[in-house]
Amino acid sequence: MNYIYGPVPSRRLGLSLGISPIPKKTCNYSCIYCQLGRTNKMTNEPKNFFDVKDIIKEFDESLLINNEFDVVTIVGEGEPTLYYDLKELIKEIKKRTDKPVAVITNGALLYEKRVKEALNEADIVLPTFDAYDESTFKKINRPHGQLSFQKVYNGLVEFSAQYKGELWLEMMFIKGVNEDDISIEKYKEKLKNIKYDKLYLNTPVRPPSEEYVKPISHKRMDEIATELKAISIDLLASQGFYSNINDHLEAIKSIIKRHPMNQFEIKGFLLNRKCKNINNILKMLNEDCEIEVISYQSYDTYRLK
Repeated sequence: MNYIYGPVPSRRLGLSLGISPIPKKTCNYSCIYCQLGRTNKMTNEPKNFFDVKDIIKEFDESLLINNEFDVVTIVGEGEPTLYYDLKELIKEIKKRTDKPVAVITNGALLYEKRVKEALNEADIVLPTFDAYDESTFKKINRPHGQLSFQKVYNGLVEFSAQYKGELWLEMMFIKGVNEDDISIEKYKEKLKNIKYDKLYLNTPVRPPSEEYVKPISHKRMDEIATELKAISIDLLASQGFYSNINDHLEAIKSIIKRHPMNQFEIKGFLLNRKCKNINNILKMLNEDCEIEVISYQSYDTYRLK
């Protein structure tokens, strides 16, 4: 399928049926920790990259195959609020399922009226909140030139004040970048103005776009979680991956196009599918010129180039 994938495991949302309305690596950020690699289609202009009808057609087909998921998540391969008809897409999804609809966003366009209206249709909105000033914004998120920290922050504050659904913030902590005590105090001050239901903390566990990006320790994560009264994502369990594609190799490639997998996740996925030639599949993955294999934190992680 071109737009629908999964269900894939989410440590926050359970089993998530993913929808990608954005072409690969199309974003208004180029975050140093992005698991999909550097953004190569930087834009801040919302467009209808794909027809809503085509996306919904695939969604209908996927529901006929598998309805065993917990949530429909709009995220995919880029920033979903860059999809111009996001509001219509969410409304069409909700006509077809009573499962909650979540949107995972970098939050950059929450100052836009059209984006606020679209996200008001979602049950859960999960914005990223990594920076506390212009310097950290540029260092961590590397935003489009039309964006400033204050503009993005004000948009998040305003959206949080009027949103009726569940607002779950996520913060990414990187060793030596934003995890010191001074940074935590600055985050505390900024969080006071945001009305949110949950605050999740994360650290890079999959290969980031920049080699110098390193995760913080479990101990430091626990300390920050206590300070910010937050939930550490790395302590949450996730369920297994799923694909309705029969061919094992193609099933894995369809997943890692949007969600990189390490070798243990791939082996578990193949075991659940009762694959009898796991080593052969891994060999084909390693030899496939479309796949990038990255060693990071003692794991081999596979993602589509």
